[in-house]
Amino acid sequence: MACFTVPLAEAVITTVTEKVLHKHNSPFAFKLNWLNKMLWGGSALLAFEHVWHGEVIPTFPFLTAVKDGNTAEMLHEMATSGVAMAVLVTAVWGVMVGVSSYIEKRSKNPTCATCSLAGGLA
Repeated sequence: MACFTVPLAEAVITTVTEKVLHKHNSPFAFKLNWLNKMLWGGSALLAFEHVWHGEVIPTFPFLTAVKDGNTAEMLHEMATSGVAMAVLVTAVWGVMVGVSSYIEKRSKNPTCATCSLAGGLA
């Protein structure tokens, strides 16, 4: 129904945040861009799927659930499925940021004994 609106709202917020951080030359803006791409892409695919199944229509109020009076069911789906998807995407991004930070740290110290995969064998 409208589960894609939750990750979409997060995408809007993180995009604005990224633009502000980019303006202040923050290196974190680059990694936040990864989250933006994941959220925008996932929201677009979900929106397309909802259009395909006729749950999103081109006339006001745009969502068939609202038009049919199933607003409570739609809000429940947003609160469960939408929030779960947004949290999962953000958690995957957090793991990506953690792994990339670990690799960056490892590459700065190539003589580290535990860093043999990052060039410590040279």
